[in-house]
Amino acid sequence: MTHEQIKPPINWPGAFVLVGTPLLAMILLPWFALSYGFTAVAWISFVVLAILNGISITAGYHRLWAHRAYEAHWSVKIFFMLFGTMAIQNSILIWASGHRTHHRHIDDVDHDPYSIRRGFWFAHIGWMLRQYESGKDDFRNSPDLLNDPIVMFQHRHYIKLVLIMNIAFPMALGYMLGDMWGVLLLGGLLRLIWSHHTTFFINSLAHMWGTRPYTDENSARDNPVLAFVTYGEGYHNYHHIFQYDYRNGIRWYHFDPTKWLIATLSVFGLTKNLKRCPDFAIQKAKLTMQFKRAEHSLSLHDIGQAKLDAWRAKLSKEYEHYTQVMAEWAALKEAWYAEKKQSMLQKWEETSFKTRFQELEFRMKMQSKRLRLLTQQVTA
Repeated sequence: MTHEQIKPPINWPGAFVLVGTPLLAMILLPWFALSYGFTAVAWISFVVLAILNGISITAGYHRLWAHRAYEAHWSVKIFFMLFGTMAIQNSILIWASGHRTHHRHIDDVDHDPYSIRRGFWFAHIGWMLRQYESGKDDFRNSPDLLNDPIVMFQHRHYIKLVLIMNIAFPMALGYMLGDMWGVLLLGGLLRLIWSHHTTFFINSLAHMWGTRPYTDENSARDNPVLAFVTYGEGYHNYHHIFQYDYRNGIRWYHFDPTKWLIATLSVFGLTKNLKRCPDFAIQKAKLTMQFKRAEHSLSLHDIGQAKLDAWRAKLSKEYEHYTQVMAEWAALKEAWYAEKKQSMLQKWEETSFKTRFQELEFRMKMQSKRLRLLTQQVTA
């Protein structure tokens, strides 16, 4: 037996939680439902607590701590820390550090902690059931987290906080609402299982099912269905190319309640420095993918050499325009930096640069439409 064939040792705490809780639920929930029945209060606790611990993972663990996409008031951080603990997905330090490793080594079977190239099961849950080398803790990428007192408090007292938030808190809540055991089973146990697997879908399904409008250089996909059950995390192709954006769904119609929450909190001064990727960079990524699709589409259609040459000439002309706009954008950006160095007091809105950047962005959008029409004509 080779070294590669030797299975790593079982991660017993992870296996106990991830395998034990569904087995417990399959026994206790049907028995309780048949013997006593679940009240409306218990079902409401399931919905409310699922939302609170889910949004604490997406807005807290993920966008705040793992990617530093915005800054938050200490009260918001404590809230996200407590209800993120309720999700039992490890401490902020371990979760965020591992996620940064995933982004750095995405799809690398040896270094990505939950690489989809090792299969759906591995990416979804298998990577947590054994002590794989790719999932080994390495906090060298997280000096900011090591210096965060809230993160380190949770890391040091993680087990105690897990017991408080998953047993003591639901029981106390259920007692006050008149249904202690029902709330514990639905708002505690069933909510935990739901939270686990909807979150895990981002590691598994969001790397297999959906579209890649921004990049095809990694396996991440945009999927609005997954966005609905993960509070906006399903726009994963966008996230993997623009990971520091506080948004995952960038259009007004994208279902991204995590983005809405962060933006709403900023109105009250509870979040600040919300990072957004420049629209020009987004258009650039989309156009690059459109060119790739157009080239691929031409290669698939038997339209005769003369027509093929004509279409390729049109595509080449569009690419020349794209290159010209990119060169103008780079020159304008360089000039803007030079201007800022010379006059740091001059506001962005008071210069002509903003208007010129907007003009270039508009030209990119128009080219995107032309290229989309060109591709449609080829396939017609």
